Amino acid sequence: MLKYPKEFLEQIASITNKRAKIVIEHIIKHGFITTEDLETIYGYSHPPRAARDVRESGIPLETFKTKSKAGKSIAAYRFGDLNQLQKSRVEGRVAFSKEFKKQLCERFDGHCSICNAIFEDRYLQIDHRIPYQIGGDVYSERKISDFMLLCSSCNRAKSWSCEHCDNWREDKDFKICLSCYWGVPENYIHIAGKEMRRMDLQWSGEEVKYYDAIKLIAERNDIELPEFVKDIIAERTKIEKSRI
Repeated sequence: MLKYPKEFLEQIASITNKRAKIVIEHIIKHGFITTEDLETIYGYSHPPRAARDVRESGIPLETFKTKSKAGKSIAAYRFGDLNQLQKSRVEGRVAFSKEFKKQLCERFDGHCSICNAIFEDRYLQIDHRIPYQIGGDVYSERKISDFMLLCSSCNRAKSWSCEHCDNWREDKDFKICLSCYWGVPENYIHIAGKEMRRMDLQWSGEEVKYYDAIKLIAERNDIELPEFVKDIIAERTKIEKSRI
């Protein structure tokens, strides 16, 4: 077993997050932990979330590639530069009260802020507009406007995108997050630092027949459905612009 600095050992002893402690203890014993370990040994279906728990507790982690037992390329985590310990984050995230979530649910009326689908309150998760890894829990006043609600699918998508963003890895400039789709989907100018625009569409009830129809047309013309929808929008836009 490697010898770790006293300051580091004192910090990990103070961490109460169960998932973070499991990851840390595994790395101390084995030198690293893979996404396969997290899934098969500990039953975590979203390994990056477990790694984020460690980082949010102030422990630096670095990601690298290794091979699974089947020979596939997978991600793994090991301690980063221990001089980068963040003592202010030992306790990790501060828990949200039921009343706070109730206020958010009333504000967003049961909608996920990304896909706009409606969910029961228990299926929506409180999300920091500025990722915790960048902004920490600096919202001492807990203003509703600093948070939003996401469904589990969109929360995973945001986690993946943010963790692969240069701002997340290097600059950690919260102002960049406040102009990003994942931070302010209602008014953004980039997506994880890239000049992009995104629209999540859903068809429900009577609208489903239109989705089925355009899907069938796209398949008959050997066009990917998203490209076909964009083509339809582009043609309609050209017609409307010609009328101006």
